[in-house]
Amino acid sequence: MDKMIEHSMPQTPFLSIRGLSSAYTTRPWGIFGKKEVKPVLDHVDLEIGRGEIFGLVGESGCGKSTLGKCILGLKDYEGEIAINGRPLGKKTNFRERKERAIQIQAVFQDSGSSLNPVKTVGWILEEPLMAHGLGNAGERRQKVDQMLELIGLDPSYKKRKPAELSSGQKQRVCIGAALMLGPGLVVADEPVSALDVSVGAQILNLFRDLNRRLGLALLFISHNLELVYYLCDRVVVMKDGKVREQ
Repeated sequence: MDKMIEHSMPQTPFLSIRGLSSAYTTRPWGIFGKKEVKPVLDHVDLEIGRGEIFGLVGESGCGKSTLGKCILGLKDYEGEIAINGRPLGKKTNFRERKERAIQIQAVFQDSGSSLNPVKTVGWILEEPLMAHGLGNAGERRQKVDQMLELIGLDPSYKKRKPAELSSGQKQRVCIGAALMLGPGLVVADEPVSALDVSVGAQILNLFRDLNRRLGLALLFISHNLELVYYLCDRVVVMKDGKVREQ
């Protein structure tokens, strides 16, 4: 990969969040009941630097996953989210969503449901490039081979389908697919909580290696303080939708 070089961490933040608030609307008494608004995030401020591994920790329901969804553009919010000082639109059109996808990608907890079960690993890794119209067929295949090497899988995995992979291998493929567009930030929401301890440790070390080799910024969301303190450069603790401690 072209970016596969050593990086030192610069001071300019890659991602800036100012006054971020978000809420969910529910109907606890069914479709004919009155709508209720449940606040989830309450004026959250934080910054993530280029090449930084940033930990976001808190108990279930504190709003940490909702924050990740807002960053990815999957949840409506109030406030400002900016990349390299450029605010992102809250109501994005198709072009803006594609631009955001190039800058920010995600790795989720359940790798199995993140992968198309009828497609091969090679197709899954190539899909982001095809969706964005990047490169010809030969160039895309070359990038797929490079990505497999980067995530620790040999070229034979291109012909395998998700059902033929272990849980750790599936998560590696999810990480590879997230990196195909060369994003500056990956939002990893509980990426090892469904894995065995030894396999989870391998994935954590892979994230650390990718951070070192690509200068990749990582927002690591977890409820496990030990994992966060092991991996991350800085840690924010959330409770009741607010940042309580850094």
